[in-house]
Amino acid sequence: MNRLYEKLAILLLCLPGFLLAGTVAVPVLAFLFAVIVSSTVQLFSGHKAVWVLLFASSALCGVVPVLACALPLFLYDSIREKKWWLVLPGISVVASMGALSLPQILILLTGLTVTLMLVLRMTSLEDSVGRLTELHDSITEKNVQLAEQNKRLFEAQDSEVRVATLKERNRIAREIHDNVGHLLTRSILQTGAIQILNKDESLREPLNDLKTTLDGAMTSIRESVHDLHDDSIDLKRVLQEMADAVTGENGAGTQHSSDGTGTQSETATAASRFDISLQYDASPNIPGDIKLCIAGIVKEGISNAVRHSNGDKIDIIFREHPGFYQLLIEDNGKNKEQTEFSGGIGLRNMEDRAKNVGGRISFTASEQGFRVFLTIPKQA
Repeated sequence: MNRLYEKLAILLLCLPGFLLAGTVAVPVLAFLFAVIVSSTVQLFSGHKAVWVLLFASSALCGVVPVLACALPLFLYDSIREKKWWLVLPGISVVASMGALSLPQILILLTGLTVTLMLVLRMTSLEDSVGRLTELHDSITEKNVQLAEQNKRLFEAQDSEVRVATLKERNRIAREIHDNVGHLLTRSILQTGAIQILNKDESLREPLNDLKTTLDGAMTSIRESVHDLHDDSIDLKRVLQEMADAVTGENGAGTQHSSDGTGTQSETATAASRFDISLQYDASPNIPGDIKLCIAGIVKEGISNAVRHSNGDKIDIIFREHPGFYQLLIEDNGKNKEQTEFSGGIGLRNMEDRAKNVGGRISFTASEQGFRVFLTIPKQA
């Protein structure tokens, strides 16, 4: 829209030059021709055809001298098309033939000067707008990056708080187990000894009640300690530590061979060749028995792959769905010992762990590798 206003202003500057022509028909036709040419350039800006049209219109000033009064308009369009030299034929023709009157020449020069000033001003303004737009985009991008960084910092902070909370729960459970649990155990043993030595029938019933109370307290303490310990397990952290223990330089050395004949260095070499990827997508509110089941099966699956697979990659995927938990352990080994497996102690242990939490586990051996697939339904 701004371009149309600028063209209208230039056209008004050119209008007196047409009015000073001696006749009526030729100036009117030339004026209408200039308007049509400028409108066409506006509609088809950037096409080579409009460049040819501007060049031809400029050259036509040698045939129709009054058309030279529209040179400021042609110059404006040429500069906006980044082809300012398209008006050179018209300017050279007018300068050489002197067909215009002095007032028309003055009006033409004024129009050309105003056009140049207007174009330069608008070009500077557009450059400033462009720089401001780039600055705005840069600031917006930095704000987005800053927001993402803040989000990651908050998530890291929440994770640190959760880890600290889990550690504190684990410490409390250990303190209760080591101190209160031992005191209650001692009291139960002392009460049992007193019951055996007691000869007074009037104390038999109170002692039985006392032992029953202590047994109930001990059971309650055990359940509380068990719940605190289960809640303190960060399953994702545990699984990641298992993966790091295999892929790390020092962690691999903690693995041991199943038959006791392999050396620690040989097992470390076997473990260090694996690249383990872990995908974890589950909420932190997982029951403790399921956490222990998943951790045990993953540990056994990694151990079996290290011992028997001749592959170099292990994929571990654990996901929580609305109605069940899902675990996948897969390696790319093609070892015959895995392809024709008959079910060893490790596989039976994984089956037992799955049954204890009501889950189903399957083992698939093929030329593409060995797969362990586990599903555990959520309790209603």
